[in-house]
Amino acid sequence: MNQETRKAGIFWLGLYHKFFGRKESPEHLKTGKRGEQLACKFLQSHGYKILYRNFKSRGGGEIDIVCRDGETLVFVEVKTRGTEEFGRPIEAIGREKQLRVSKGGLAWLRLLDNPDVVFRFDVVEVLLPSEGAPNCELVQDAFELSQPYIY
Repeated sequence: MNQETRKAGIFWLGLYHKFFGRKESPEHLKTGKRGEQLACKFLQSHGYKILYRNFKSRGGGEIDIVCRDGETLVFVEVKTRGTEEFGRPIEAIGREKQLRVSKGGLAWLRLLDNPDVVFRFDVVEVLLPSEGAPNCELVQDAFELSQPYIY
């Protein structure tokens, strides 16, 4: 490749990235990410050890935070809201979401070669009011391993 062709390629690549490159994240994704960061700090302040964030398995499972509470393995779903105007954040975790988190938990356990370990599913509710400090609440054992899954 000669020098002129290389310069032209760099020029067009620069234009492409300028107009079609990474876009600003939507506001709800920024809110969710901030909620997960606050939830991690909250869990650590309560003695939890964070092992992994945003785990996704091939089978469609997903977990916001994988951590330990003493000897218990904990799979945490984080729900972030600006207000409780439409109910508590935990109320937004329906059956489908519980199934995805359950699938993720089972995938994590398979990665560990199915250990004989106690585990549970917790939820951290994060409220980010427009005025005032954020508030986090932990709901331990928020739901059980969803049917039809068995461990």
